[in-house]
Amino acid sequence: MISRKHWSPGSDVSVQSVERRDSGGWTVSGSLTPNGICPDCGLQSRRRHGWRRRRLQDYPAHGDGVTVTLWVCRWRCLAPACPRRTFSDQIGSIARPFARRTSRVGEIVSHLGHATGGRPAERLLHRLGLGVSDDTVLRQLKNRAQDTAEPPTVIGIPFGRYRERTRSGEPRV
Repeated sequence: MISRKHWSPGSDVSVQSVERRDSGGWTVSGSLTPNGICPDCGLQSRRRHGWRRRRLQDYPAHGDGVTVTLWVCRWRCLAPACPRRTFSDQIGSIARPFARRTSRVGEIVSHLGHATGGRPAERLLHRLGLGVSDDTVLRQLKNRAQDTAEPPTVIGIPFGRYRERTRSGEPRV
């Protein structure tokens, strides 16, 4: 028997239930440990605004798809100068903001997309139990490439006049 901790997508998620859906697949319900720290001003809030549900695709289990349903706490920022009024707890170790898949599934999609390309990766991912389209594979590759590129620190601009040389080696004026 697999315990609840084996179904957890991350260490800061407490799993409440694991259920088998009638349509096939698994649903893992859990909640995130609330911390209430505003991402803009860094002030910790004690004023809860509510809860929101986040659904993420995770690794398949027993040949069926797994959906992780997380309950994430929403908070009110109490700092008067902060432009953000409400915010949710961040789940950066599990998934990026607005993501539909966990980070570990995103890594697999990126690796297969980089190795094989869009359509072959789509076919292979469907065989592995991850229903992802070829457009999603290419979009994931594009997003990963933008995240890893570092901005340049030094940009050189040549000043002065360059003289071209002719075939005989004499400078052309």
